[in-house]
Amino acid sequence: MHTVGKLMKVFVTRRIPQEGMKILSAAGTAVCMCEVSLWDSEEPVPRTELLKGVQGAQGLLCLLSDKIDTEVLDAAGPNLKVISTLSVGFDHLDLDEIKKRGIRVGYTPDVLTDATAELTVALLLSTARRLPEGVEEVKNGGWSSWKPLWLCGYGLSGSTVGIIGLGRIGMAIAKRLMPFGVKRLLYSGRTAKAYAAEVNGEFVPLDTLLSESDFIIVSCSLTPETQGLCDKAFFSKMKNTAVFVNSSRGAVVNQEDLYQALKNGQIAAAGLDVTTPEPLPTNHPLLTLKNCVVLPHIGSATYSTRGIMSDLAARNLLGGLQGTDMPSELKF
Repeated sequence: MHTVGKLMKVFVTRRIPQEGMKILSAAGTAVCMCEVSLWDSEEPVPRTELLKGVQGAQGLLCLLSDKIDTEVLDAAGPNLKVISTLSVGFDHLDLDEIKKRGIRVGYTPDVLTDATAELTVALLLSTARRLPEGVEEVKNGGWSSWKPLWLCGYGLSGSTVGIIGLGRIGMAIAKRLMPFGVKRLLYSGRTAKAYAAEVNGEFVPLDTLLSESDFIIVSCSLTPETQGLCDKAFFSKMKNTAVFVNSSRGAVVNQEDLYQALKNGQIAAAGLDVTTPEPLPTNHPLLTLKNCVVLPHIGSATYSTRGIMSDLAARNLLGGLQGTDMPSELKF
């Protein structure tokens, strides 16, 4: 508990859902006497404002779009105790440098698992069944009469699904896909998972997964090993009737290679909720393809999920400021 009068400065890099702001506002008058300064916008904080905002801060609440590197940490100064990120991913944080300085990190895993899994299934179905194309044809007058092969896509019933990275989100996706009548569920990753038995998951080498799957879902975290994993060689091992879906991180995919694979009919279709960069420029070649569905990174975008993420990020921040337990601390 800090004595009254000793204000702890906190910088919040974006307007966040009210659940989290309420907690921080209450803390401004109690708990640890926070003085909260906020970049009050829906848009990301410009770099210059971020460097200015963190000066002398004890706490920082940031988003995936904020690169927290040596420059930011130096600008904050030696008093920075805690960084709380409103995300499950943390590839925007320079963890080596943060660890060196003894700064604690909070993040928001688990709470967005269900929302992201639902969105991934929606993206898979809309890509495989060509929903955006169908909507476009209705709007532009392309719908003339019923035609036997018009807008035919691929169904899940009797199919083989491959999931790369059967972690929390990968498992939640698998559980949602099984009732569609999926025949086999393959997965690859660093190790076999005991819980995969719940979905009859078969642990296979990546090459086996690529050559045997009708649907391939990337749900791994971004690491030096997975960066650029989905490249020309990767797509060349897939069936030409296979559908590729990525809801993990954009940098796992080589987008130029994906474009060529889609354009040349090497694979049937792709659905992406994540890209490099984000936002994807409107003149990007992928956006010229009918067999590529791109969403604006909305995996966790349900009102309730974002509210819970905001609440958790605020509580992580306060735990770090007070030197007490954080509900969800990143151990690194």
